Amino acid sequence: MKFLAALLTRRSPGSTLRVMEPDENLPRRAGDPLDLLARYDLDPLSVEELEARIAALEAEIARTGRHLDRAVNHRASADALFRR
Repeated sequence: MKFLAALLTRRSPGSTLRVMEPDENLPRRAGDPLDLLARYDLDPLSVEELEARIAALEAEIARTGRHLDRAVNHRASADALFRR
């Protein structure tokens, strides 16, 4: 029983076991803009700076959504063309 308790409470030297973060399963590139954005320290920002950041992020979401719509429409057009 003592051995089992030791296994559950201590990490053995060289163990690869560790707690996973929720987004760790997503592929990340060095300097990934989304990773940098998520890690940015918001504590020193004022209310006005936070509001400006939210507005900029909402504008980027809208821009990304428009690009997604164009990509989906382009794909649908290509699929329709090749179905003939």
